[in-house]
Amino acid sequence: PSYLHYWERHNPMPEDSHSAALVAHQVATANSLFRKGLERIARGSRITNPSDATSSTGVSVKLSAAAMLQGSLDHTIGTAVSLLQTQDGALKVSGKILERISELRKLTDDVSKSPSDKANYNAEFFRLKSQLSEITSEAFNGMPLFGPTHFTINASEDAAAKSPITVAARDLGCTSTGVGTITTANSLGDIRAVSLVTVAIENVAAMRAGNGSEQASLGVASERLTINQSNLEAASSRILDVHVARESTHLVTKKTLAATGSSLLMHANQSSLATLRLLQ
Repeated sequence: PSYLHYWERHNPMPEDSHSAALVAHQVATANSLFRKGLERIARGSRITNPSDATSSTGVSVKLSAAAMLQGSLDHTIGTAVSLLQTQDGALKVSGKILERISELRKLTDDVSKSPSDKANYNAEFFRLKSQLSEITSEAFNGMPLFGPTHFTINASEDAAAKSPITVAARDLGCTSTGVGTITTANSLGDIRAVSLVTVAIENVAAMRAGNGSEQASLGVASERLTINQSNLEAASSRILDVHVARESTHLVTKKTLAATGSSLLMHANQSSLATLRLLQ
């Protein structure tokens, strides 16, 4: 009786000759919904076919594409940050080399130093100058770290709406804005003027300051992209992902309906056979 009441409450049957056919149809429908619910739980998605929710599928595809774009932009920014970090490391070493050259220049002015001492200082200067020249020509993944050309980084999916981040040109080998006056000197005697080394050190310090500012800007842009990507993925997940508890409840309901309907059909068939035997 409990099965019968449950079935009648969810699937009221008209009292006509087509009742058995209607019950059979309702059982088939319940079985179909049961299989579909199993498929949803197995896949972890409430949309197993685009026809299940046409508009929701379209929205989900657009959200997923936007999230992937945010990830790609973040990857580009990460590469640019790596380049700037490599550049900053080269500038840091350049600053230390200039500090040592400045020290050597002062030592050559010491009247107590012998000609051989000064020759040793010049020999060290040439080695340091050679290292400084090598730094000016360093590259990152085939791209020069230093040069007269700047480059821009698009930190937004809508390049027209927001200005890109510009990484300034830093020509370390330049004589006016870099260390060219040091790398082109033939000896410590050529840089006796105090201002030459001082200006070179100030140029390197200014480059490091600009480098740090650009790294900070890229860091903020990267954080924004990461948050946007996370939000977009969450929005797409809310559309696609199956609600396991709710779907499990529906699954039990459909399974109960299918089992009850099958039981009713079996009893109906048995009753019909019994009636036929009696008539015979």
